[in-house]
Amino acid sequence: MARARRSYEDLSPSHARRRKAALLARSALVGALLFVAYSLLPLNVSETAGVALLVGGLIVIGVVLAWQVRAIVDAPFPRLRGLQTLITGIPLLLVVFAAVIYVTGQQQPDSFTEPMDKIGALYFTVTVFSTVGFGDITAKTDLARTLVTIQMLFNLVVIGLAAKVVFGAVDVGQKKRSAEHREEPEVQHPAEPAID
Repeated sequence: MARARRSYEDLSPSHARRRKAALLARSALVGALLFVAYSLLPLNVSETAGVALLVGGLIVIGVVLAWQVRAIVDAPFPRLRGLQTLITGIPLLLVVFAAVIYVTGQQQPDSFTEPMDKIGALYFTVTVFSTVGFGDITAKTDLARTLVTIQMLFNLVVIGLAAKVVFGAVDVGQKKRSAEHREEPEVQHPAEPAID
């Protein structure tokens, strides 16, 4: 007999804690690997390659989000999978925009109020994402302002639409798990007679 999928609510407290810890550890590892890749990748490319990096990065983010939504719906623990999607998706978004900001700063040094290295690009990207905007680094050229505007709009989409999609997928996945749980036939023990 196939082992039935259990919902998160059916787990013992210790098993639930282990699942959460494994999820957080895996998500943190993926996030850390994204930042390590960003710091190690040679990003001294042309301006045209920077545009390709932005377009390709946004496509990758869209594909990953679509794949994750499908995985959330089919996951035995949709809430945990939804949390994992958010924990790994945000660093991916930050790394893509930091790489594009870095390339722009390298190709057009006057694009920002400070010379742009990888740490500065990541810092600037995070301040834009978090809407803190300290003002120590600002976009000066039309290209830089356009990129920052795209990032701000994309951030709104991520915070609003993507979160709604992820949480909607969690809801669908939980309803699917509940329906499967209700449809499981009760197993009768051989010693018990069937009740008609």
